[in-house]
Amino acid sequence: MTRAQQTLSIGLLVASLYTVCFLGLLPFPTKVQEDIIPYLPFWALISFGAYLLFKLGWGVLTFNDCPEAHEELKQQIEQARKELRKKGVTVD
Repeated sequence: MTRAQQTLSIGLLVASLYTVCFLGLLPFPTKVQEDIIPYLPFWALISFGAYLLFKLGWGVLTFNDCPEAHEELKQQIEQARKELRKKGVTVD
C-alpha cells in the first residue's frame, strides 16, 4: 500500500466516523452532540495549523549551518567572476 493510499484510507475512515457522529447515528449525550461534535473539524484544522507552525519554528531553531557549502559557493562565485572578466564583463 502506498503512502497516498494509506493517507486516503485514513482520511476516509475519519470522515466516515465524523459523519456517523454528526448525524447522530451513535448515541451521545445531548451536550456532546450539540456543543462538541459540530466543532471538531474546526478544532482539527486549528490543531493541525499549530502543529505545522511548531514544526516550522523547530526547523528554523535547529537549522544547521553548512560551512563546506559556504566555501564551495564562494569558490563558484569567484570562478564565475573570472570567466566573466575574461569575456569583458565588469564584475564587482
